[in-house]
Amino acid sequence: MQDLFDTPPNPRSIDVEALTPDQAAADLAALAAEIAHHDRLYHQQDQPEISDAEYDALVRRNLAIEARFPDLRRADSPSLQVGAAPAAGFGKVRHAIPMLSLGNAFAPEDVAEFDARVRRFLGLSDEAPLTFVAEPKIDGLSCSLRYERGELVLAATRGDGAEGENVTANVRTIRDVPHRLPAPFPDVLEVRGEVYMNRDDFLAMNAARAEKGEQLFANPRNAAAGSLRQLDPSITAARPLCFFGYALGEVSEPIAETQWGIRERLKGWGFQLNRPAELCDGKDKLLAYYEGIGRRRAGLPFDIDGVVYKVDSLELQQRLGFVSRAPRWAIAHKFPAEQAQTRLKAITIQVGRTGALTPVAELEDITVGGVVVSRATLHNEDEIARKDIRVGDLVVVQRAGDVIPQVVEVVLSQRPADSVPYVAPETCPVCGSLAIREAGEVVRRCTGGLICAAQAKERLRHFVSRDAFDIEGLGEKIIEEFWDEGFIKSPVDIFTLEGRVELIGRPGWKEKSVQNLFKAIEQRRSGIDLHRVIYALGIRHIGEVTAKSLARQYKTMQGWVDGMLAAERAMPGQEWRDLHALSGVGPVTADTILAWFVDPESAAKLDFYAGSEALRLETIIGSLGIKRLNTRAAQALATRYGTLADWRAAMERATAQAPGQPWLDLVATPDVGEVAAEELAGFFAEERNLVIVRGLMERLTVLAAEAPKASNSPIAGKTVVFTGTLERMTRSEAKARAESLGAKVAGSVSGKTDYLVAGADAGSKAAKAKELGVEILTEDEWLAKIGG
Repeated sequence: MQDLFDTPPNPRSIDVEALTPDQAAADLAALAAEIAHHDRLYHQQDQPEISDAEYDALVRRNLAIEARFPDLRRADSPSLQVGAAPAAGFGKVRHAIPMLSLGNAFAPEDVAEFDARVRRFLGLSDEAPLTFVAEPKIDGLSCSLRYERGELVLAATRGDGAEGENVTANVRTIRDVPHRLPAPFPDVLEVRGEVYMNRDDFLAMNAARAEKGEQLFANPRNAAAGSLRQLDPSITAARPLCFFGYALGEVSEPIAETQWGIRERLKGWGFQLNRPAELCDGKDKLLAYYEGIGRRRAGLPFDIDGVVYKVDSLELQQRLGFVSRAPRWAIAHKFPAEQAQTRLKAITIQVGRTGALTPVAELEDITVGGVVVSRATLHNEDEIARKDIRVGDLVVVQRAGDVIPQVVEVVLSQRPADSVPYVAPETCPVCGSLAIREAGEVVRRCTGGLICAAQAKERLRHFVSRDAFDIEGLGEKIIEEFWDEGFIKSPVDIFTLEGRVELIGRPGWKEKSVQNLFKAIEQRRSGIDLHRVIYALGIRHIGEVTAKSLARQYKTMQGWVDGMLAAERAMPGQEWRDLHALSGVGPVTADTILAWFVDPESAAKLDFYAGSEALRLETIIGSLGIKRLNTRAAQALATRYGTLADWRAAMERATAQAPGQPWLDLVATPDVGEVAAEELAGFFAEERNLVIVRGLMERLTVLAAEAPKASNSPIAGKTVVFTGTLERMTRSEAKARAESLGAKVAGSVSGKTDYLVAGADAGSKAAKAKELGVEILTEDEWLAKIGG
């Protein structure tokens, strides 16, 4: 038995084969810490302490011990940096705090407006100090790293902002990423940043791939994204990836009071920072920074596509909050687009999922901003006519960041003598159906609907896209293949594939790939968020933001379907629409007119004038005492309806055609409005669409919209309307605060309104709230209710 005062042998001095399990565990812990230390010195500080041979010896010993004691391999093992068994696919990770994108600025005026907008929201004068952090905008892939008690436990891509992919094993291979943080640190720390590739590393990697005859990457960003999303971590480990940390997600306790303070803490924990960054007071300093970075852009070791401005104070960031897509306290100032000239070979037509015919320029290959471009959007036929774009022209092509390349202008001096103007097709190039352009629209659309293969395929591609159902293994080519084979003709067919179609043995399909596909389909079948389903259906004007608003409003799939069917039945009639759209009248006055017609005393007044043929209709209308009805409105009504009898009959029909409450609730839903509501009603009026929706409901478990995070607040789930002038905060700040506490802020008062917050000079909304019995609060009462 070893004496307690004896020094235990150093495990490193013992041959691997002679190690006991306890000694092996101790050695693995020491090796993990030592190798991580040398990684930081080598890649972050460029100050290696040992030779490459010595470093390799440590790595080999770690591998040898793990081979003898596989059960002892640690979560932070250095072996994860050189490969692991390929994963079957990436699991999904729901972000505790959404990873949102940034709004964009492209001109000095946009930056000035951003500064002014922040000041307006906070109620700050133009002279009040307001400090921003300005940083280079790295052109990479957003990634979030979660640390618990100082240990890296999870890494995820941004994905759709709410849900990303679990890339923990791959991120562990990036030497810039600390596996363990030096104390002190919060129990939970989520570091957000960018995975990227240095320009020289990218060029060297592409040169090596060219020598091997492998496909080249288009640019460093694509190379970084493709490398991070490898199923085999050893492939990622072989790629020269880097990581910048620049923001926080979920944190169990505050770590700083400013954005600059966050940078300093991240630096202290061993993260690389996006440099050069500066503190700037006001828009003039921001623009000076932008100009300076623009001049230094080519000399930076990595690609940037602009700069980012962030309000420095974290307290002000919290007050500013978020809009649906981005924080109010930050913006990306993009560099000007890069341009090049090439020849336009042809104009082809692409048919989208809503039937829109989009002209596309087929170009002679040209490199723009480091990317080979062979196609560019022409937007629509009006844009082609305005720029007089013709086949054979030499054109200027522009590309900015991830924006689709576009044709900017024609080099008229180089136009061929035999060129002819472009004529838009009158039939769909896919199905031959009539392609029409409705009044007021710039887009020509195929009328074939679901009989048009292009529309059906595009809708299916949209259905399985990343922001919709995101089914791994059902990409564009597979959708095309399954459509052509007749396997999938509608979204419902996706969930009946297994057991109906034999895929094993088909070209490109082996047992493992088939299992992975059906597993991915089953994952979505067994649970998918309501907003994803709504967005996946591809209804025109229903984007991600609107889909999320609808999900929050109607809670469940059944609730949404019932609500849409009820709204479709409660739509206003044409006479009601005509009155509300009448120039010179407007919706507010129109409502006042119809309310007057409902009053029983109004009929007697109209009867009095019934035989007064000598009086002009404009004069009669003006004498009726209808509130808000001015001379201009009376003239418009007289011109539109002609006689008293015709006007009276039209108003009675309009009164009967007034929209019902389900329609008003739908239109009042944030981010919806009249146009999107009409598209929703039209979608649910089609029986073939209902068949698909009901088929999905039978086969899927659709998750109810999550309850507001601030579920214990007194206004969670309540509908609030603000009116009048608030004195203790701006209207924008009041709305943002209410939304952060789980309330829904509406623009108009209805029967579903819970509170009307009335500031000074409250107008018609207050009167309507009183009429409907809605609780009306002063600003002080409101602040007391929400706790200040």
